[in-house]
Amino acid sequence: MSSEDLERFETEVELALYQEYKAVLPLFKFVVETERRFYLANVVQVEPKQQEGVNFVDVVLEDAWVWDMYRPVRFVERVRVISFKDVNIEEIARPES
Repeated sequence: MSSEDLERFETEVELALYQEYKAVLPLFKFVVETERRFYLANVVQVEPKQQEGVNFVDVVLEDAWVWDMYRPVRFVERVRVISFKDVNIEEIARPES
């Protein structure tokens, strides 16, 4: 496989992932961004912690979807994320019916 073929394949996978994201977005209540991943979730619990003088955030997501093109299954029941960097949590705005 040439580098051009690999690049084309990755572009196609990323496009399919974006299309999946758009399709599943209405199923979720929150968008969660960490330094490593992007998630959609319906339940988000955040707990700031400190251990031995080090600050970090313990985030638990339930009923979630993970943006990861290398992951065969993106829907997960429960995810726990430990982050020493910023975590952005945004409630998805819904149009009023």
